[in-house]
Amino acid sequence: QVQLVESGGGLVQAGGSLRLSCAASSRTFSIYAMGWFRQAPGKEREFVAAISWAGESTNYADSVKGRFTISRDNSKNTVYLQMSSLKPEDTAVYYCARSVGPNPYGRQYNDWGQGTQVTVSS
Repeated sequence: QVQLVESGGGLVQAGGSLRLSCAASSRTFSIYAMGWFRQAPGKEREFVAAISWAGESTNYADSVKGRFTISRDNSKNTVYLQMSSLKPEDTAVYYCARSVGPNPYGRQYNDWGQGTQVTVSS
């Protein structure tokens, strides 16, 4: 099991930027794809972005394409989500998760962080 800890959330005005980080406890972090998800109040959790084990392949939800960028540093066991041009509808708790496989198009994630709140004011 991999322990995941997110950080970097906060309050930002519409049009602003934030960078989320997710630190993993295990050295096996580097062999799995990693993903970011979010859940807004009263809504189901939704996929945001994912990155392959080596970082060469990424996958994004249509709602964030061109605004968010996922990256990873396997030497630091950390995955990032750079969020730009933020909108009020991006307000949610953001979670990182470890995929069961190496590519960013899988649908099964086994380990989840506790989440970090992102609030975008209009």
